[in-house]
Amino acid sequence: MSIAEQIIAGDVRATARLLRDIDDQIPSAREILKDLYLHTGRAYIVGFTGPPGVGKSTLVDQIAFRYRKDGLTVGILAVDPTSPFTGGAILGDRIRMQRHFLDSGVFIRSLATRGHFGGLTRSTNDMINVLDAMGKNVILVETVGVGQDEVEIANSAHTTVLVTIPGMGDEVQALKAGTMEIGNIFVVNKADREGSRKTVRELRTLIELGIRRREEAGWEPVIVETEALKGRGVEDLYQSIQNHKEYLLGDREHLKEALRKSARSQLVEALKDQALRSILQRLEDRGMSLDVMVQKIMNKEVDPYSMVEEVIASALRS
Repeated sequence: MSIAEQIIAGDVRATARLLRDIDDQIPSAREILKDLYLHTGRAYIVGFTGPPGVGKSTLVDQIAFRYRKDGLTVGILAVDPTSPFTGGAILGDRIRMQRHFLDSGVFIRSLATRGHFGGLTRSTNDMINVLDAMGKNVILVETVGVGQDEVEIANSAHTTVLVTIPGMGDEVQALKAGTMEIGNIFVVNKADREGSRKTVRELRTLIELGIRRREEAGWEPVIVETEALKGRGVEDLYQSIQNHKEYLLGDREHLKEALRKSARSQLVEALKDQALRSILQRLEDRGMSLDVMVQKIMNKEVDPYSMVEEVIASALRS
């Protein structure tokens, strides 16, 4: 069988190899992705986002376990921050999800951001498609946890879960400037801590202030209190995710809009990635490497804005 056929048949090793090649940006992976794309669109995608240290990994672990109790297969993509010095990542998410390692119904892949902003990586959408084509019923995506600008997940997931904890102070208020707008479900994790009720009240106030958003979306965001380490509130969170799924399936227009956003996100990301590669390759072929351009800018021979205009104009002419 071809690699694509092996993945569609659920082959774990073939899937792992392709995900590695996608992450390493091996050109041959793109051809396999083309073959797999027609076999996507069946998985339900749930995104988990929020500041670092709020317990996203533990919640993902608990929700994956809950889906497995229903006999559903689960794919997990956990994005970890990349070191700006070594380029490596501390893949802590795998440590917190190790109870699933021997479960053939769960596939876990940790990803390094490699400098990409927005909470995901350049390859996340492609990897979602691979796990979808592999036959996973549910795909859980945990973002890196970089802050309030981490909104890319809303374009990739059907349901977006925003996680916070008591005592975040101004962090909760800051949510309304960014990620507040993308949350379908809000989780106050570590709810046994002091200040839990205050955090719930603050979130409820912010949600109430978003009346226009609620009327346009048709779904009123819900708040769930959990203690992920103890498994408390996990069932409530699971039911809230299921309720949002039923809402989407029952409202074809909003489901269509979610699918449109996902398709647009994939197209734009693919265009940016391919365009940059093509431009840089053409420059290399002409003997004008990125290093040469950088050196010219350092020497003040040209400003970066004029250099970009020249590069784009040259690329469009060819």
